[in-house]
Amino acid sequence: MDWKSSRIDALLEQALVEDQAMSDSTTNLIIDPNLRAAASIVAREELVICGLGAVPRFLEIFARLDLRPQAQTRFEVISHPEIFDGVRVRAGQVLAVIRHNARVLLSCERVILNLLQHLSGIATLTRHYVDSISGTRAHVLDTRKTVPGMRALEKYAVLCGGGTNHRLDLASGILIKNNHISLGGGLPAVLVRAIERRKPGQRIEVEVRNERELEESLAGGAEAILLGDMEPRQAKNCVERMKKEQRWIPVEASGGIVLENIREYAKAGVDFISVGALTQSAKAADISMSIDAETR
Repeated sequence: MDWKSSRIDALLEQALVEDQAMSDSTTNLIIDPNLRAAASIVAREELVICGLGAVPRFLEIFARLDLRPQAQTRFEVISHPEIFDGVRVRAGQVLAVIRHNARVLLSCERVILNLLQHLSGIATLTRHYVDSISGTRAHVLDTRKTVPGMRALEKYAVLCGGGTNHRLDLASGILIKNNHISLGGGLPAVLVRAIERRKPGQRIEVEVRNERELEESLAGGAEAILLGDMEPRQAKNCVERMKKEQRWIPVEASGGIVLENIREYAKAGVDFISVGALTQSAKAADISMSIDAETR
């Protein structure tokens, strides 16, 4: 992840502006402007880390926005060499220590934790899904069910959890779904137009809901299949039919997939399993920050 990209930079800056971190009334009234402190970021449960690279960027952006001397003082973010994004850590483990002006640490505490908790929650949930299908051929995919503006970071969190990214946006690939088919005059018609008009290198994936639609998609030139809202037994039947007819192309299962049933879909023989819950329903990881004054 390029934490210094213009898109990520703008997102982190907006988080600080939204929280009015440069105008922290409580901190500015009661904390010595010259006090230095050390902030320890601690995992309070077993989790997969994601977002550590954002910590120094938040502090650098804060200094750019707040020109007071306290924001311009030196700082350092220290973590163990074995602690980095994508690593599973235990409860009580220190993820990083920040040494900086106490006012800055207090003012940035919430935005730093918000991002770390959210991204680590996604990475941790993704790891649970990935572990659930270990030993099978299937890969766990994310979806476009992301918080507006957060997609790049949330998909990065999926990678940190061991998952695989689906298309980034609507321009990144062709996925023909039910509404496209009904509005476009039926599956054969939309497939013909997609094949004729696509850009070089674009793969055409079609969502199917039964074996009849699967057969139509294969006959029309589909290059990947999405099995939408099928039970594991139905998915297995589709996979076996394609193998029997030696018409194998990548197959993805999607819809209604949870931790309790994902392994059944993987055992059905699909290549990919997309799970909207990875980014849509992940619980924030339990991460805290304790701040103590540095002794001179």
